Amino acid sequence: MSKGKPKPIKNKIHSRNRNKERYDLKALISINPELKNYIKPNIKGEDTIDFTNPMAIKALNKSLLHYYYGIENWTFSDDYLCPSIPNKADYIHHMADLLMESNFGNLPLGNNITCYDIGMGATCIYPMIGVTEYDWNFIGSDIDENAIISAQSIISKNESLKNKIVCRLQGTPKDFFYGIIDKEEKVDFSICNPPLYASLEDAKKGTQKKNAPYSASEIKEELIYDGGETGFLQKYVKESKKFAENCFWFSALVSKQSNQKGMVEFLEELGATQTKVIPMGIGNKSSQIIAWTFLTKEAQIAWKKLRWTIKK
Repeated sequence: MSKGKPKPIKNKIHSRNRNKERYDLKALISINPELKNYIKPNIKGEDTIDFTNPMAIKALNKSLLHYYYGIENWTFSDDYLCPSIPNKADYIHHMADLLMESNFGNLPLGNNITCYDIGMGATCIYPMIGVTEYDWNFIGSDIDENAIISAQSIISKNESLKNKIVCRLQGTPKDFFYGIIDKEEKVDFSICNPPLYASLEDAKKGTQKKNAPYSASEIKEELIYDGGETGFLQKYVKESKKFAENCFWFSALVSKQSNQKGMVEFLEELGATQTKVIPMGIGNKSSQIIAWTFLTKEAQIAWKKLRWTIKK
């Protein structure tokens, strides 16, 4: 078993991220003319997006998904947060690297891999990117029935996503795997983006700080969890232990640096056989992916032979 202090990986945008270069605004406008309404010059006189306008960000993301990922139909209610495409893509690419590292440099693709997205949300963002980039299968859960309906609508309107993503409603808000993953079901890795705040008041205070990811007007229920990010992660880690044989790699996107050390120590106490910390950062926002497994080396070998063997 490999324990000890995890080794961080250099913090930068992923080399396979389709948006690692400056946006081609002309190309994006050509497929989504609506975006032209949100272009303005920066201090250098160069065209850029009005990132202070939520509708501008939504129009930009629609353009990015259409132009780079072939997602032609992506609509959802303004009641839900609009995700950052480059950041979400980086999480998926880093998990692909982790699978490759775990499989002697060979990346398992297609139906060999099933990812479980905890709190998929109305935008279905992680499954869309994972299906497009690696042809993986996805299970997406959410406690919000309307979010599930929204995600299912997106899937049904994009041919490339059909039969690749299964949406499941979590009937017990405090659970992560119970009620979603059957006792005999296997998923190769799980991903989640925990809520940042413990309450609406906590969220408002957080947005007043420098570089807060959301303004006070953008605070949504999906950002709030009893106990905040810390409480969410503690519950998630505890429950992952109960499903140790159902998932190869568990993972979470951790925004607060203070939660990283506590998570690693807690995972060691619970008997995690491997724990990895993967720094992520795009622009002025930084976070870490914490990934862990409870499988022994023998169990990992058996898992890979059964599920990840590339048939030639």
